Amino acid sequence: MAFEERPINADLPPTGGATAPAETQEPTPPRPPKRKRKPVPAALKAIAGLFLLAVVFIVAAILGGRGGGEESPETPAPVSEAPRKSPEETTSSQTSSELGYPAFATANTTRVGGGDPASTAAGVALATFPSTQPSQRPAAVTLVDAADWRTAIAASVLMAAPVGAPALVSEADGMPEATSSALAALDPPGSSATGGSQVFAIGAADAPDDMKTRRVTASGGAGAAAIAALREKLAGAPPRHVLVAPSANPAFAMPAAAWAARSGDPVLFTGRDRLDKPTAAVLKATPHTAVYVLGPSSMISSAVVREIAKLDPRVRRVSGEDPVESSIALARYSGGDFGWNVNDPGHGFVVANSADPLDAAAAAPLSASGTWGPLLLTDSTDTLPAALRGYFLDVKPGYTTDPTRAFYNHIWVIGDQEAISVNEQAEIDELAALAKIGGEE
Repeated sequence: MAFEERPINADLPPTGGATAPAETQEPTPPRPPKRKRKPVPAALKAIAGLFLLAVVFIVAAILGGRGGGEESPETPAPVSEAPRKSPEETTSSQTSSELGYPAFATANTTRVGGGDPASTAAGVALATFPSTQPSQRPAAVTLVDAADWRTAIAASVLMAAPVGAPALVSEADGMPEATSSALAALDPPGSSATGGSQVFAIGAADAPDDMKTRRVTASGGAGAAAIAALREKLAGAPPRHVLVAPSANPAFAMPAAAWAARSGDPVLFTGRDRLDKPTAAVLKATPHTAVYVLGPSSMISSAVVREIAKLDPRVRRVSGEDPVESSIALARYSGGDFGWNVNDPGHGFVVANSADPLDAAAAAPLSASGTWGPLLLTDSTDTLPAALRGYFLDVKPGYTTDPTRAFYNHIWVIGDQEAISVNEQAEIDELAALAKIGGEE
């Protein structure tokens, strides 16, 4: 049988307490332009079919395992074979794609290859919370608005303890099928830590009628401030730190999502030349909380930093000249109990394309579970930028005598091959591989 040509994850569905007081609605900047679609490597056709089969059986197992009390005979899982190639196909090319390069996982990388943010978020949520048993389910899920990247990134803070709510992507006119399926599989029960809520709905995000939902009605920077207030109420204490990101450029804000999910530090937004009022209100209410400004002065001016310092003198800037370098700066940063301080081997990492801001929110649970690691950005579909390659070389793991006693790096790759190509994933895998250091081979 022959597999039809289609992109990775072609079979996945397409995208699409007290309520915090709503602030003045802010206009949401236009979404970044979509990249031009590229032809799919030949080997990914078979992999896409195998991946779909795995997803279908995982979701079926989760949902079916919650069915009636009657026992059913165990049935072995069917085996799907990749299509056989003709001699002409086999000998035509011996590139990695022709040889069946494993795009969804390599020795040192795992891809969550959703073709859109809703599918990616669903995949991450189910990877983080397999939900085959009640103990594996999250207490709540956050539904973020696909049209508002700022509140989506800010909502990543709800993944942090004690709430632990992964993000799923919804829309004003309904939930994408991937989101509906994942929400049914996750089946959040609510808890005391969530105030009994099963769902946190942000902005205009559509939410189910049959679950207890708590909604943050504001959008943009006002919505981020309302999410910070909600997080403080649920946690029962103010945060240790606050991140302030530029509202005009989502790429500089993306790495904040991972840190917010890991730490519980909220993400706020401001313009370049004037401190936004909702952010100023939060900072004024928490004068003893350290503030970290993300991005260079071209994104958030020194005048705004001085304005922040009047409200809270404990303010620092963490940045690079571009989004890639800024993501590395936050990964390296160490300031007391703030910062990843990832400057050596033996860590987890998440890599996403800087053109896809919603992927930062979708991937945030991976930074608060498993191998807990920072979000790093690439600004290319095909090859790693030099700064990111250099950083991975700096933290490349090695061993002298016994590789089983070494430290390892593991890297999550976010998005399909239109976001990060197979070639770029292979490059990442090579940089994460354990290397022999000195001695005889």
